Amino acid sequence: MLHSLYRGLTTVAGPAVRLYLDRRRAAGKEDPARQAERFGMPSRPRPAGPLVWVHAASVGEANSVLVLIGRLLDMAPDLTVLMTTGTVTSAELMGRRLPPRAVHQYVPVDLPGAVDRFLDHWRPEAVLWMESEIWPNLLAGIRARSIPAALVNARMSERSFTRWRNVPGFVGGLLATFQVTLAQTEGDAERLRRLGAAAVASVGNLKFSAEPPPAADGAMEPLRRALDGRLVWLLASSHPGEDEIAAAVHAALAPALPGLLTVVVPRHAHRGEAIAALMRGRGLSVLQRSGGLLLPERDHDVYVADTMGELGLFYRTAPVVCMGGSFIPHGGQNPVEPAQLGCAVLYGPHMFNFDEITHQLEAAGGALPVADGTALTREARRLLTDDRARERLVAGAAQVTADNRRIVDRALAALDPVLGAAGIRTAA
Repeated sequence: MLHSLYRGLTTVAGPAVRLYLDRRRAAGKEDPARQAERFGMPSRPRPAGPLVWVHAASVGEANSVLVLIGRLLDMAPDLTVLMTTGTVTSAELMGRRLPPRAVHQYVPVDLPGAVDRFLDHWRPEAVLWMESEIWPNLLAGIRARSIPAALVNARMSERSFTRWRNVPGFVGGLLATFQVTLAQTEGDAERLRRLGAAAVASVGNLKFSAEPPPAADGAMEPLRRALDGRLVWLLASSHPGEDEIAAAVHAALAPALPGLLTVVVPRHAHRGEAIAALMRGRGLSVLQRSGGLLLPERDHDVYVADTMGELGLFYRTAPVVCMGGSFIPHGGQNPVEPAQLGCAVLYGPHMFNFDEITHQLEAAGGALPVADGTALTREARRLLTDDRARERLVAGAAQVTADNRRIVDRALAALDPVLGAAGIRTAA
């Protein structure tokens, strides 16, 4: 009944959705050249042969599934992977990082007509749905066409579980779309089972198997020369309310650490100008990289790296990294990437989107939580000046990432019943 009501409401919601997307486009959150894709109108023909549709909501999920996509394409030479995401930043990233025979489209909005156009055109043999984004009409369309599907790298927090169990018939119908459910943790797996998910297994978090973000050819050496031995720490993927913390940390550390450079990479690059203005208001000398891939000079205190897709470059040049999204109730950003690249990783008290990852890192002495800006100042100073302390943190993180690299193999084996429908055999 709830799904029928939802479908009826979304059937008449087209004008409101168009207005919503128009407002997002005006704010730079939609791609005007490809907005038709959001209504299920493809921008390219369907390739011949088998096709697996992989859906990931945004940048983090898309990054984590790239290694799985690469393995699928290696296994099946005639396979095409259709990758959908819903954000401009993730589309730009996929444009750079998807391998040959993988194509990107924006996911259609959850209107019945858009869903039908999308599925009728692409006709996937199998669907891999990443993490926990639930769109009832899309899932109903997959079920109606009897397309084999799996929920991969699934999360189900206690809060979400409490909400969903109030509508057991509705969530049970949605989860019935998936013949296989791969959870990140045993806790996620148990909650998903209780909601009715089928064939649930906990294989670990695919983020551990993902390749670290790359650095563009030719970008590393000029940046290293510009840094010229300076002490550097990085606030990665910062959110509003956290840049002030970076400014305070720099002001507290700089007198004792001459030449210190604070690098801030905002989660959303369009915030660069506002961050630079904030830093200047605190009396700091600032350079924005977006001015033309500009490089910091000795008199710059803060380097605002407000460009797209360059986080891998800065992880490779900053020995100490603090994860953004962790000093506000956002849930944190992925600490695996800097851990893979030999950084000493710190984060604030709000890392609930990465509970299992942070638990493993901390248990191995591979990451350090800090309660607030004062604690961050203290630990950043220690790690910047004590090589042995930093090396211990890096070694602990390296052990965790090495132990978890085979998660993609376990995921592929568990996906065999679904991928077999597309002619991909993952088991011997």
